[in-house]
Amino acid sequence: MISIFDYVGGNLRSVENTLGAIGAEYRVVRDVAGLKDAGAIILPGVGHFGQMMRALASSGVDRVLIEKISAGVPFLGICLGLQALFESSEEAPEQLGFGMFRGRIRRFCGTNTRVPHMGWNSLRRMGESRLLEGLGEEPYLYFANSYYAPVVEATSAACLYGEDFTAVLEKDNVFGVQFHPEKSGPVGLRVVRNFVAACS
Repeated sequence: MISIFDYVGGNLRSVENTLGAIGAEYRVVRDVAGLKDAGAIILPGVGHFGQMMRALASSGVDRVLIEKISAGVPFLGICLGLQALFESSEEAPEQLGFGMFRGRIRRFCGTNTRVPHMGWNSLRRMGESRLLEGLGEEPYLYFANSYYAPVVEATSAACLYGEDFTAVLEKDNVFGVQFHPEKSGPVGLRVVRNFVAACS
């Protein structure tokens, strides 16, 4: 059973529709109690880094998420859900992330890049990727982000928008995607299906 955590700010309905389309069992949870027996967790995120992290911290959900991930529960962070895995963000410098990966989330600022990064873009594989299995070397996915995560050792695919940034993050039971699989058509469905397969 996959638990989708709703912090009242994620792209919830689209993620539910995607899981339903591939026949995955899921439930929406909104508090610590709902995460207690989660077999896998998805944290979809749309909006502001500080707002999301404060919402998670106010109810102690941030600590429980870290405990669950550290215990080996499969986790998929989408957009802000990926960014939460890092130490901090320029969007809310005073607010700490989960700190599972070193580095700071930064805002796009190149002279030839429009902000936000909006629309379809290709990925470049940087190693083995369970999430991108069966999708070729440079799949196209849909992005909508003004901030980006640095390329780190756990980056399994990068995207170029002014500079390279992490598009797919994978380490053991931890997965993250900067793009929106729920808005990426059949390719996005395959990414989510691959995550479900990795949970079993």
